[in-house]
Amino acid sequence: MTEPPRLIALDVLRGIAVMGILLMNMAGFALPQAAYLNPAAYGGADGANLAVWAVSFVLVDGKMRALFSLLFGASMLLVIDRAEQAGRHGVPVHLRRMGWLFAIGLVHAYLIWSGDILVPYAIVGTLACAHVGRSTRHQVALALILLVGQWLLLWSLLSALAATHEAAVAADATLAAIQKWRGIADQIGIPGPTALAHALGTYRGSYPAILHDRVGQNWATPFLQLIDIGPETLALMLLGMAGLESGFLTGAWDRATYRRVAAGAYLVGLPALTFIALATIRSGFDEVATLRNAQLYAAPFRPIVMIGHVSLALLWLGGAGSSWLIERVAAVGRAAFSNYLGTSLIMTTIFYGYGLGLFGRLDRAELYLFVPPAWVAMLLWSKSWLDRFHYGPLEWLWRSLSRGARQPTQRQAIES
Repeated sequence: MTEPPRLIALDVLRGIAVMGILLMNMAGFALPQAAYLNPAAYGGADGANLAVWAVSFVLVDGKMRALFSLLFGASMLLVIDRAEQAGRHGVPVHLRRMGWLFAIGLVHAYLIWSGDILVPYAIVGTLACAHVGRSTRHQVALALILLVGQWLLLWSLLSALAATHEAAVAADATLAAIQKWRGIADQIGIPGPTALAHALGTYRGSYPAILHDRVGQNWATPFLQLIDIGPETLALMLLGMAGLESGFLTGAWDRATYRRVAAGAYLVGLPALTFIALATIRSGFDEVATLRNAQLYAAPFRPIVMIGHVSLALLWLGGAGSSWLIERVAAVGRAAFSNYLGTSLIMTTIFYGYGLGLFGRLDRAELYLFVPPAWVAMLLWSKSWLDRFHYGPLEWLWRSLSRGARQPTQRQAIES
């Protein structure tokens, strides 16, 4: 059986995305939940810790997930188109893939790590297939409407949150108002001693205790993410379809155009995000200001900077020929599913109590010492594996489940 030729640009971009996502996930693996958005919550907010947070906020935070969403939309279109070219109905093929992705995501979210994005991706990916085959103009217009709609939704939610905070700090604040804000701050602000002790005790503890926290107390977490990222994710998937059809994501545009797009995206996005980061620092990482800046004011600029990253990566790809690094990054992208879940398994084992128990014991900057070895491991194993096998191990599992039959593994078996 002969597989359709792969688009190396998509593989390289996917590899960059999965490696970049690890940078942001480190705080989620190793620190209490609130520290992801607010460095003052835990892990240090000065010196090297502050520098790491600021650089991540400007260059990485939200951009790699946005890139992953963009590529998810492009890949969805490819899967449907290739199924139809092979004489199968494309949409049912895609829906079976989303059903199994949802199931695997639940296993990941409940049994391995609560920061899973596969569950919301499966749900949003199911909705996105209704827009396959529509015009690029339709996809882009709907994407912009969704992005504006999500911004307005977040503005409404954050306005209500600010009102709750004001009621809690007022001179005549009631005990109920104070307790209500304390419960919110424990999750998304600066946790109090009781909440911190609970988080540290749980994730430095046994696997059953961690499982009870994820499944018993926080079972809805994978679904609540849809409020925060659902419309934006759907918008970016639609833009990914448009980016594939227009040739932008495949490297088909000329180099001068990619240079202009990268320069324009960075000139708009980087100064804005730098200003927002500085404003957050000047606020002393005030709970409401930090959340508003990260979730609301930075939101329009994250996709813009992501487009700059994509353009820069495609310029690198177009100018580097067949370099060994490009081949290895592309292999990481071809095994992105395995690399994503693999890093969850490895990092939770390092930081949780059933492994090395390092949860909450390292500063934010120290966490990033684990990233380069993980990247090296991805670059080494992915290429070596794919030299022998056509799919990454979890890619093979997903494909076999979606097709209802065990897929061949050895390259010779596929290519013969």
